[in-house]
Amino acid sequence: MIAALRGTVWEREAGKVVLDVNGVGYLVHTTGRTAGALPDGEELSLHICTIVREDAFLLYGFEDRAEREAFVRLREVNGVGPRHALAVLDTLTVDQLRQALVNEDVRTLVRVPGVGKKLASRLCLELKNKLAAEFDVPTTPTRAGRRAEADPLPLALAQLDYKKREIDLALASEAVPKLGAAPLEARLKAALTLLARNL
Repeated sequence: MIAALRGTVWEREAGKVVLDVNGVGYLVHTTGRTAGALPDGEELSLHICTIVREDAFLLYGFEDRAEREAFVRLREVNGVGPRHALAVLDTLTVDQLRQALVNEDVRTLVRVPGVGKKLASRLCLELKNKLAAEFDVPTTPTRAGRRAEADPLPLALAQLDYKKREIDLALASEAVPKLGAAPLEARLKAALTLLARNL
């Protein structure tokens, strides 16, 4: 598993660079922004995410560890492949991505080519708390000064293919117990009963 490469840029094009490491040229996929900023002929280091497939050994390179970790997290979301993940990071900086996820800013996320409202909502649901913990993004504090506890119900509903509108409906309903008022299983059952009535 290759985690980092140090070498010089030998060739580059949109989204790809060939990094010369001691006479061996490694093809590294990057964002267009990164590829455009890499200096020709100068030694540099890239953080690498290695993806091994049956028919390919692919390297994805990033200027810093935070960008690489964001790429890894994005790929954990169902329906997000390497191309989608790179497109997100080519459109938004890591800080912009953090804020969009924490604020559930779907409008910002759909600016990414290939990301529609459904996928943007899924990114928010699945990565909001992961990226907040990973990158120390501020979340709404409780009165005691601690971070608000993440509610697992939205993710459970999203995994059952419910849309954000339906999830919001369940969370706002008095028929569904609030976080801490009942076990997740009971809350999920109440939410499913409510949503079945509204179909």
